[in-house]
Amino acid sequence: MAANTSTIPHGFKCSAIASALTLALGASVTSQAMADETNQTQIERIQVHGEQNIGRNALGSADALLKDQGVDFSEAGGVSALPVLNGMMGDRIKVLVDGADITASCANQMNPPLSYVSANQISSVEVVAGVSPVSAGGDNIAGVIKVNSLNPKFNDSDNLSFESGEISSGYRSTSDAFLLGAKAGIASKDLSFSYQGAYEDANSYHDGHGDKVLDTLYRAQNHALTAAWRDDTQQLAIKLTHQAIPFQGFPNQYMDMTDNKSYGALVRYLRDLDNDGEFSAQLNWHSVKHEMGFFTPEKTGKMPMNTEGSDYSYQLHWRLPMGDNSTLLVGQEYYNYQLDDTWPAVPGTMMAPNDYININDGERRRAAVYGEWQQNLTPLWWLSAGVRYEYVTTDTGEVQAYSNMPMMGMPNVDAEAAKAFNAMDRSRDDNLIDATLLARYQLSAKQQLEFGLARKNRAPNLYERYSWGRGVMATTMIGWYGDGNGYVGNPDLKPETAHTLSAAYKFNGDEWQFSTTAWYSAVTDYIDAEVIGSFNRTGLASGKRNILKFTNEDANLYGAKFSVNYLLANTDSGKWQMQGKLDITRGERDEGNEPLYQIKPLQTELALSHQLGDWENRLSWQWVATKDKVDDRRLENETDSYSLLNLSSSIKWQELSLTFAINNLFDTYYELPLGGVNLAEFKADSTGGFSQVAGSGRSFELGASYKF
Repeated sequence: MAANTSTIPHGFKCSAIASALTLALGASVTSQAMADETNQTQIERIQVHGEQNIGRNALGSADALLKDQGVDFSEAGGVSALPVLNGMMGDRIKVLVDGADITASCANQMNPPLSYVSANQISSVEVVAGVSPVSAGGDNIAGVIKVNSLNPKFNDSDNLSFESGEISSGYRSTSDAFLLGAKAGIASKDLSFSYQGAYEDANSYHDGHGDKVLDTLYRAQNHALTAAWRDDTQQLAIKLTHQAIPFQGFPNQYMDMTDNKSYGALVRYLRDLDNDGEFSAQLNWHSVKHEMGFFTPEKTGKMPMNTEGSDYSYQLHWRLPMGDNSTLLVGQEYYNYQLDDTWPAVPGTMMAPNDYININDGERRRAAVYGEWQQNLTPLWWLSAGVRYEYVTTDTGEVQAYSNMPMMGMPNVDAEAAKAFNAMDRSRDDNLIDATLLARYQLSAKQQLEFGLARKNRAPNLYERYSWGRGVMATTMIGWYGDGNGYVGNPDLKPETAHTLSAAYKFNGDEWQFSTTAWYSAVTDYIDAEVIGSFNRTGLASGKRNILKFTNEDANLYGAKFSVNYLLANTDSGKWQMQGKLDITRGERDEGNEPLYQIKPLQTELALSHQLGDWENRLSWQWVATKDKVDDRRLENETDSYSLLNLSSSIKWQELSLTFAINNLFDTYYELPLGGVNLAEFKADSTGGFSQVAGSGRSFELGASYKF
């Protein structure tokens, strides 16, 4: 029984989604499931259905949907923000799109997995933070985000007939953004064909002072075709995808995206093994050609960078009932990622006469097996234990600098670095062993305790290991942190190993719902950075940046989440509810207790919601504390506290849905705590130093969708 999000109070729902153990155990948060003790032998997963969030998230990037489910984001381009879970971002989170593992093929991670799917294409998401079961995915230490858009629909007809369709549109005033979405499908009882598409075009947005936040414009489109067949015991689905992003500005990077074209194919087979369980098999392929450079007067320059990446993978999974209310999950998976990253020469400049070869025939392969045992020990106790093993190998070919000649009478540090890199043995292999133990205890029909303990691992990515350049220009092209610093790879990096403990308590009464989760992660060989140099392109003290080398250090991250929902009234005037949330996250290095980079400050939210039939309204107040725990190595900025007031309303009439929202109602100026520095503004006027990227000012947002 999947939880219907239309019945879950918003504040309680967000906390539940954010709760590591709630999701890891797949416990239902609906009052029906909590009250019905006969259902306690069923293990359930919370699924957040994007189609039911028509008030705000029917269109746009996928992160717009995930933010409501407790996922934070390190802001970047308009559709390429990097997710953050438990204070960790990027590759530390395993993002699976329809079960496929897509790798960011860019030195700045401008094309992360979530950028390849739009909100209107998503049928459900699952967020498993921290203590994620080994069956959910490996090669991560922060958690797993599963985004599902492959959802074939069949009917009872012997002949193909039109199944459903939907057209959506939207507008945002702060960036003059225009959004479109479309869906259509035909089906019979054994065949299904569908199309999903989305288009988005936006100018650079304005902050609370009315100033343009330079280089935040973008344009993107995603398309997907699905065909499926089924009979009484099996189902076969094929999905083809295409994405085109002709441009996307990145205010916190030195470069911009000037083109991103991708194609993907997925084949999924499901079979019911009668009384012997279920079997699933999946083949995935995804290929991208990515270009960086400059395209707008808001950030000018000339430096092309071309990247080509391909992901190939398969997964074999079995779910086997073992009797005595127990289930065995076993699986075998294989992933192969290939990468070429070349920066074409620019004749007449120092970026010549050679092409700069950053990653040459890079390869990252993973082979994994896992086993997971789930059992209802008693009507009140549920237990899950699992072990996963992965063998990871990486390698890359020889590289070259733009030139082998001395630079202005000085040694050519890039040429020397390339020579040393080519002379070394670049092949590396890692053995990763994950283990999880999860438990749930039903205190009563309304109360639940959950516990989890996990050892999780992540091997370094190709850029962390093989970015070899040492010059200022070369190093500043590497890094997805938005901090303006330069980065150097380290072939001898060890995998990160996180030991995580999590505990949660939930109460679900008739009028009150309360949820709290606390977690702690001790990370051995956390991939951080050490300062090996500095540079300053301005001569002003405020223009200093560092050159850093990836290195292993030990770190600790911990936090807590609180969520409460109270039913104020349920009368003829409608259903009135109050929701509150509080989120605390901390992260420190073991050595000197120095703060880690991009750890968000204390954040709270208080909301009043009203529902009368198909008319829904929401007024929310968000407060974010001062960010004063910053990473000095990366010269991270502090940010002031701020509060935002947001208003939204939606109504559904037959097949037509209309939405209206005013975000940042009072046009407050604020800086994004996880937004990085504004390099576009620094390039336009360096006298102000590296200021933080500002958030969006007041935005009037309209949306409409029609189903047919």
